[in-house]
Amino acid sequence: MDYKYRLLALDMDGTLLQDNHEISDETVKWIKEAVRRGIYVCLSTGRPFKDAYPYAKQLELMTPMVTVNGSEVWRAPYELHRRALLDSKLVKQMYELAVETGAWFWAYTVDRLYNDTHWIDDVEGQEWLKFGYTTEDDEVRHRILMSLQDMGGLEITNSSPYNLEINPMGVNKATGIRQVCELLGIEMSQVVAVGDSLNDLAVIQQAGLGVAMGNAQQTVKDEADLVVSSNNEDGIVEVIRDHILIEG
Repeated sequence: MDYKYRLLALDMDGTLLQDNHEISDETVKWIKEAVRRGIYVCLSTGRPFKDAYPYAKQLELMTPMVTVNGSEVWRAPYELHRRALLDSKLVKQMYELAVETGAWFWAYTVDRLYNDTHWIDDVEGQEWLKFGYTTEDDEVRHRILMSLQDMGGLEITNSSPYNLEINPMGVNKATGIRQVCELLGIEMSQVVAVGDSLNDLAVIQQAGLGVAMGNAQQTVKDEADLVVSSNNEDGIVEVIRDHILIEG
């Protein structure tokens, strides 16, 4: 069959995964059917590779992956294609801002996760991929956001209404999926991108079909071409069944 869309780019938390962090049997079935019919399926997540790969393995995907919000693009599992690093001086400033505001924070290097309870003195000796803050205090979160914007050189999104996720400027899931398209020899117009949070916004805006989950943040719903059921109601099945596996 000649399908209009060739690549399904899937966010994980709040999209592919139910709230129990599992993929429903029905969603697994439809993803495998899409792959069987020649559709590329790409996990596009804020998670690091080691936390995303088990799900790719469960789905039997050998296709490219976008991890850490686009800071890493994988040509295939365990085969890195491109990596973008944060300026370690900015990481040091972000850490100081976290201490100053008392917000919970975490950060990924290429090797491991650091956070509020386990930090490292040698910040400038590490290769940093992403920094994040979590706080339910709206005023504190806004203050952090204003300070981050003043620093410059940062791409600021979120994966929930209560956090902020920071990557190098110009690095996001859209840039990652564009790299994947180049690897696969397809166009962004042939991509269906699905997500629920602000770290999905750029790719939803730039894909051929941008889809928001029923549980998505309102900004994401407003910008999407289509809103489907929630992550707990097999919204991904709707996308595949009703919008991808139909003749173009």
